[in-house]
Amino acid sequence: MSSTLFKFVFRPPASVVVSAFTIVSFLVLAYCGISEMIGKHLNYSKFATMEKKKKIKVSSRAGMILLYGPAFVAGAASFWLYPNEGLRSMLLNFAVTLHYFKRLFEVLFVHKYSGFMYLDSAIPITLSYFVSAATMTYCQHLTVTEGLPEPQIDLMYPGVAVFLIGIIGNFYHHCILSKLRGEGEKEYKIPKGGLFGLVICPHYLFEITVFYGISMISQTVYALCFAVGTTFYLVGRSYATRKWYVSKFEDFPKNVKAVIPFIF
Repeated sequence: MSSTLFKFVFRPPASVVVSAFTIVSFLVLAYCGISEMIGKHLNYSKFATMEKKKKIKVSSRAGMILLYGPAFVAGAASFWLYPNEGLRSMLLNFAVTLHYFKRLFEVLFVHKYSGFMYLDSAIPITLSYFVSAATMTYCQHLTVTEGLPEPQIDLMYPGVAVFLIGIIGNFYHHCILSKLRGEGEKEYKIPKGGLFGLVICPHYLFEITVFYGISMISQTVYALCFAVGTTFYLVGRSYATRKWYVSKFEDFPKNVKAVIPFIF
């Protein structure tokens, strides 16, 4: 089985740190996904709840900037830290940086926020995004410096296409969500348009697509494990989101799935 896998990905670099982050990132994301399904939600967005204990909280917009800012810096820094390492590395660094730049752009100019985020909830997510961006680019750097042989099956160019489909689809559906609320409105509404007629979280579907595109560009074990872990988490979050909409709206369409059209 491993011989088949290594036709598609580089062999892991000789780095204990990368190996540890690969395992931990996957397990944490998978655990968060399962937790979402059983009702233990990360405390932000529509699942943000007031707590009795005094905790530091920030506006949702400020919290989201905190979430994505360090990861964007890590991606941008990769161009300076790992220059002239070939087309694959350049494309990977560009994809990671563009993804988090887009998220910051949406936070500042697209999304409309009405809630808050607890700082102790934001910090672990911030660290997760930052570590993933830094590790992904560093792992790619190691494939070059250690002279690891290229995988037999090159997925780089198909990966670029998958990444672009994902990032465009994600941005498009975020724009639809941003137009649901008028000026000063805070209440949630059932989204319509795009793939919202099929699933309640098409933006998550396309975010999953983004990370599989990045994984195909990179073709490292870390990038693949992070994509699979992200799938666990966003599928779980989508399941919880659909359940929330069903509980809040009596007219929620029963045929609208969580994240995978016609299936789940």
